[in-house]
Amino acid sequence: MIRGIVFDFDGLILETEGPDYRSWRELYEGYGCALPLERWAGLIGTAEHGFDPYAELEAQLGRPLDRAEVRSRRRARYAELVAEEQVLPGVLDYISDARRLGLRLGVASSSSREWVVGHLESLGLLACFDALACRGDAPRTKPDPGLYLRVLEVLDVRPEEAIALEDSPNGVAAAKAAGLFCVAVPNDLTRDLPLSGADICLGSLATLPLPQLLERVRWAPTTGANG
Repeated sequence: MIRGIVFDFDGLILETEGPDYRSWRELYEGYGCALPLERWAGLIGTAEHGFDPYAELEAQLGRPLDRAEVRSRRRARYAELVAEEQVLPGVLDYISDARRLGLRLGVASSSSREWVVGHLESLGLLACFDALACRGDAPRTKPDPGLYLRVLEVLDVRPEEAIALEDSPNGVAAAKAAGLFCVAVPNDLTRDLPLSGADICLGSLATLPLPQLLERVRWAPTTGANG
């Protein structure tokens, strides 16, 4: 029996990942350099990575940069792009249906609590969630299962009683390692990344309402089948 739904945040509730990559790509292009998606992809959904975009840009240029100035410009552009985004399709319906059905709701995110709480507050969604687990609430971020295990602990829900909604390979790996049924909902940035570890893959949450998903989960074997 499903008792809880755990949302990723970036790229699942709000499309922040595309703007993040776009702001860096534009920055690189401004210096006549390139940042291919395959170089960036490993950063999506995790803080556990070894790629340093500042060092990479400096390596391509062959000289050091004023990182504080570059950071300021890049973050300003990122904030500008994120401000244009709205809650992704189907998210509000999932939240509404989950509350109506008496399900517990959580967020497991590799981003900082300040980032997640700030956006959820501005979207008017913070009060909808019973638990948040963000970077710093577990020893490691995704793909480690710690964030999922932490949010389940707060929700008082067992892994087999919860569904994870994810958009990235790192997120899917974390959810499955924690023992949850995982629904992958890729965005434009993650659509071509490997998500076969998920139990179900949807083009959008709007394509499969929560009551139908719950019925499907009831019968679906957790073997990583797309649908």
